[in-house]
This record gives sequence, structure tokens and C-alpha cells, in this order.
Amino acid sequence: MNRMINILLVDDHPSVGEGTKNMIEQDAEMQVTVILSAMEALELVKTETFDVMLFDLNMPVISGLELTKRMMSAHPDSRVLIYTGYEISPHFNLLIESGVSGFVSKTVTRVQLLNAIRCALRDEAVIPVSLLRQLRRREIRLNESREERALEAVSINEREQEILQEVASGSANKDIAGKLLMSQRTVEYNLTRIFEKLGVRSRAEAVVEARRLNLIHSSDFL
Repeated sequence: MNRMINILLVDDHPSVGEGTKNMIEQDAEMQVTVILSAMEALELVKTETFDVMLFDLNMPVISGLELTKRMMSAHPDSRVLIYTGYEISPHFNLLIESGVSGFVSKTVTRVQLLNAIRCALRDEAVIPVSLLRQLRRREIRLNESREERALEAVSINEREQEILQEVASGSANKDIAGKLLMSQRTVEYNLTRIFEKLGVRSRAEAVVEARRLNLIHSSDFL
């Protein structure tokens, strides 16, 4: 009997996650674990291993792009497929640089989805013809910057998360700067960006929101 193929699906829409799980598991060799947030996924891979991971691109707080970067940094051999209903061509270069193994549209058939997963297992990539034609015309590089920056601008990165952790423990900006080896001005700039991303106006609100989103360890509140 063949070993089961373990798949991790990260999508903040439960109905999409369950529907995709049911579709994939029609293949008797595949089993899917559905996770609703990037932070849960990063915790889960510390204790479990997966053959292929499917990440939604447009997730709140930590995007599929940022999650891919962190996953590849911690587990360089990971096979990550971006699974999205959005146009990925504006973000193509950033996604490739992050280490993804391919792209799957949420509109694909079950056969196409299973084929993309099996291709990833063979270290092969499935690229939609429409995207392939755009790459041939080099259109991607000509109009990438604004939309790529927009994707990164709404996602909490690892350094911002470290700053949040220090704020939660009660550290002043000067102390955070010393511990994270950055200037106090850089800490202040990052805090402004964090407030914007979380939709808050104070350090206290930021801590409450970060705790709600599981961005910081609860032990800091004891």
C-alpha cells in the first residue's frame, strides 16, 4: 500500500477549505489538513510534515506571499502552491523569488487540481497558458512594482511581528531598538506601519489586536 500524501491547505475561508479538502480527498492516496491562518500553519509545521502545501494568496494579516517566505526560510525543501481566485501575474516575480513551486486557480477542475499537486511532488510546475503568454511578452516585469508592493504593504512581516512581541512585553521604543539592533526612528516607523496594517491607533490597541490574531505569544500577558 502506498504512503498517504499529506497536504496542508491554508485558507481563511472555511467553506473554501472544506470544499477543496473534499475535492482532493476523492483521490484515495491524499489527505488534507485545513488551517485558517498563517500563524496556525507556522506552528503546525513545527510538529508535522507535509508533502505539498497550498496557500491562499490574499489572506488578512499575513499573506500567502509572506507565509511562503517564512515557510521556505524555516523549511527550504517545502513544496508550496499558491491557490487563489485572484490574478497572480502582477505578483509573479515576488512569488517565484519567495520559493513557490506553482500556481493553482480556485476555478480549476478536480482533475487539474490533483494534477498540479502531483506535478509539485515531481518537482514540476503547472503554469496557466494565459500566464505563460504574458511571461513570453515580458509584460510582467513592466508593470510589477505597484501591485507587488501593495500585496506586501498589507501583510505583517517577521520583523514587525518581533516588534509587536516586544511592545506586548512592555518594552519602550529605545529598548526595542537596542534588542532588535535598529535605530529608535526605525522602530517608530515600523510601529506606524503596524498600526496602519492592524487598523489601530495606539500601542495598547495593537497588543489587543495582535493577541486576537495570535500574532504574539500569550505568555507575555501573564
